[in-house]
Amino acid sequence: MPKRILQGTVTSDKNDQTVTVLVERRFKHPVLQKTIRKTKKYRAHDEANTFKVGDIVRIQECAPKSKTKRWEVVAQV
Repeated sequence: MPKRILQGTVTSDKNDQTVTVLVERRFKHPVLQKTIRKTKKYRAHDEANTFKVGDIVRIQECAPKSKTKRWEVVAQV
C-alpha cells in the first residue's frame, strides 16, 4: 500500500526530534456547496532537528516511532 504524503506548516519544534505540522485540507460542502477549510495537526519525526516554526514541509506515513508519532518529515518545500 502506498504511503500518504501531506504538506503543511511547522507550528512547533520544542520537542527533541519532533515537529508538529498543521495540515489544511479544502473541500466543498456536500449540501451548501461552500468551500470549507479543515485543519489537523500531526506530530512528525525530525531526526536532525533541522526544521523550525514556519517552515513548509512534506510529511510521509511511517511505522510508529512513539505513542503519538506515525509520520516523518520528508523534505522542505
